[in-house]
Amino acid sequence: MDELLKIEHLSVGITSTAGKVQAVRDVSFKLHPGEVLAIVGESGCGKSILCKSIMKLLPKSAKIEGGKIYANGVDITDYSDKDMQKLRGKLFSFVFQDPMTALNPTIPIGKQIAEAILIHEPKLPKEEVYNRVIALMELVGIRQPHERYKLYPYNFSGGMRQRSVMAIALAANPKILLADEPTTALDVTIQAQILDLLKEIQVKLGTATILVSHDLGVVARAADRVAIMYAGKIVEIGTAEEIYYDPRHPYTWGLMQSLPALNKGKAELKTIPGMPPTLIDPPVGDAFACRNEYALEIDYHEQPPMFQISDTHFAATWLLDPRAPKITPPIGGKANV
Repeated sequence: MDELLKIEHLSVGITSTAGKVQAVRDVSFKLHPGEVLAIVGESGCGKSILCKSIMKLLPKSAKIEGGKIYANGVDITDYSDKDMQKLRGKLFSFVFQDPMTALNPTIPIGKQIAEAILIHEPKLPKEEVYNRVIALMELVGIRQPHERYKLYPYNFSGGMRQRSVMAIALAANPKILLADEPTTALDVTIQAQILDLLKEIQVKLGTATILVSHDLGVVARAADRVAIMYAGKIVEIGTAEEIYYDPRHPYTWGLMQSLPALNKGKAELKTIPGMPPTLIDPPVGDAFACRNEYALEIDYHEQPPMFQISDTHFAATWLLDPRAPKITPPIGGKANV
């Protein structure tokens, strides 16, 4: 099996009082064993809904309207919640954005991790469960686990709570870990520690990870591949090296230019002008056209296909069409030809 997870032309709609929001639009990608795939984009671009649709954790107002989800080669698109319960924890596991909403404040951390183990192995002896909990706490970097087993979430710092959530997510040795902006509520130093921990877990356990973030700078230290998402669609995907050193989509250029590390010595931080379009009525052409200073006439009338740049690098921009004018990117490497 070449891939653990394969998403083909997935579309998700959300019913609202204002109309149907096309939250995820024709998304396709693959996740291979032991890799970290980062999905990056502005808030509201569909990153979290995409991940929740994979695990069937969508709200009642949301529905998968098209496409296929394959896990280990099996089509799980139409799986019921009862069917998904057999996969959650063992095949998929989820690390939520805010650990305080994921943890029960009235139950000690150790017992919450033990509960996650016992859901999948209810007949496991108490002593073995305890030893597994201690091992998981050590795996995620919680020091003095025997003493901290009985502590409550409010006794832990933000970083320690996130480590606890990760221990719960890893309780059944999942093959795929979905981490939804796991560092957003943490300071910069702790962010780096959590990302390094995700990378260590990938190496030690061989777990494949989908890491969701709105910050290209944050995922740089952890990702093997990066998918750039905008207005419900993946507009560029490639290895981390290709995305950071040879970006081809104008939206990726904008995200790169807005990184503080690339604006040292400048009076103002570079920003992307305008706002993302409403997904109740998405634009007919390229959704990024109205914010794109390099937009072509065709961008306003027709969505660009995914152009292949290399075996691993693809971008959906008309600038890559052979008929398009040659543009020297404001950041990165080669010109779009």
